[in-house]
Amino acid sequence: MTNHFQKSWLSGVGISLALAASATMAEEVELSGFIAGDLRAYPQSPRHDGQSDAHLNPSLVIQPELRYEWNDGDDRVSFIPYLRLDPQDARRTHGDIRELNWLHRADGWDIKVGADKVFWGVAESNHLIDIINQTDAVEDIDGEDKLGQPMVNFGFQQDWGSLNLIAMPYFRERTFAGRGGRLRSSMIVDTDQTTYDSGAKEWAPDFAVRYATYIGDWDIGLAHFHGTSREATLRVGTDGGGSAVWVPHYDRIDQTSIDVQATIEEWLWKLEAMTRSGQGDRFGAFVAGLEYTYFGVSESGADLGLLAEYQYDGRDSDAPSVSTDNDIFLGARYTLNDTDDTDILGGVVYDHENHTTFFQVEADTRLNDNWTIEGELRVLGHVAADDPYFGVRDDHHLQIRLSRYF
Repeated sequence: MTNHFQKSWLSGVGISLALAASATMAEEVELSGFIAGDLRAYPQSPRHDGQSDAHLNPSLVIQPELRYEWNDGDDRVSFIPYLRLDPQDARRTHGDIRELNWLHRADGWDIKVGADKVFWGVAESNHLIDIINQTDAVEDIDGEDKLGQPMVNFGFQQDWGSLNLIAMPYFRERTFAGRGGRLRSSMIVDTDQTTYDSGAKEWAPDFAVRYATYIGDWDIGLAHFHGTSREATLRVGTDGGGSAVWVPHYDRIDQTSIDVQATIEEWLWKLEAMTRSGQGDRFGAFVAGLEYTYFGVSESGADLGLLAEYQYDGRDSDAPSVSTDNDIFLGARYTLNDTDDTDILGGVVYDHENHTTFFQVEADTRLNDNWTIEGELRVLGHVAADDPYFGVRDDHHLQIRLSRYF
């Protein structure tokens, strides 16, 4: 975490404490969040020099959430800090401000100023067009965890749909595993040597616009992004000691995208597609698929959803490498619809070109009103030498999380 964001994080804590102190005087203050203990089990020994040789990796996560409303709910301040403590990877021990913003609502429009998280997309296996927030990649390899993004977000809601205009004055670098961490390649990423297309570096502003509407059963979103790519191109370099490292470089890009989802009886039809320039030749990519749900498959009322998606990416070697270039995803979602909100999601991704195979199962349930337990199993089958997953081919793991909500 840079000095700039360390100061911001401490400032946010100060705001949180000030608001919390007034909680007894204002019913509009809401304090919630969770504390979680994670335990990852790696059955295989690490492959790369410097990695911790422990097969068990415990860590602690703290995420309080503070919200304060006034003006009959038309104004709200939200503060969501995040902290992980990991004894094996110094980089994975980190803090972030997931949200610290002010929201004002009016008739037909709103404005949000500060750090926030914005999600775009409909696909299950790959969030192709989700570009506003940077990936907190030191958390996991699935790309689901995001850093808070400073922004000004104007929203307009009318009969013709919704329109969002987003200005982002500061860029967040992607996080990467450190020398002692698992889920990394043989060379570590040296973020101290990061380079940019723009001479303004992380202060080059980004801009985005998104229009969303629906036509019958179809939900449609159109968006454009102009700014610094959230994906880093990794180039070979050396650190101060002469060891080979990856040096991240961030390009300036333009990306235009569409997302479509149709809900037709038991069917969900999904599409994410985009075209991008600024990283070699202009290229296109898409994720398309469907989900069919069998409702009430058990006496308890459980639902079973079957998923299938195809992933294509046409980028050349000048763009950051991805594993989702010609892959198929098959999966199933089992929802018990019980009082404990029990869900199980499993699937496999298979690459048609290099035959890399990736298996994943996720499950979660509530133990009571305050406690939940989650499990994640990730297994890499065959991994081709030219696949981005090649460096983590021995990092199959099972993770258990026990969370206490308040």
